[in-house]
Amino acid sequence: MVKLIIKNLKEIEEPFRKEFEEICQEKLDFYQNLFKKYDKDLTLEVIVNKSAKTYTVSASIDLKSKKVLIAEENKDVLKALRNLFNEFKKAVKRQYELERKDYEYKRKNRR
Repeated sequence: MVKLIIKNLKEIEEPFRKEFEEICQEKLDFYQNLFKKYDKDLTLEVIVNKSAKTYTVSASIDLKSKKVLIAEENKDVLKALRNLFNEFKKAVKRQYELERKDYEYKRKNRR
């Protein structure tokens, strides 16, 4: 089970808030499916910070072996969020495969 927490949502301008939340919900569905059989309850945190004209969007999830944290900066908050989730997806999958030890599995030779 994966739970979503969005922090500092008020720093996003009003017209983009709803779309930001919708994108986060879509990605949450992906992580719910990925961690369906995971035995630890997970929390996906998305944090938004605005400084001057740039947005810094970061996402983290605390897996069993380590915490995966990725941050992305951009002037457009939605573009930063999409780039962030693309990189975050790769990092989380890589770490999850390491935990499952998928790299050690070998097929038996067919004769």
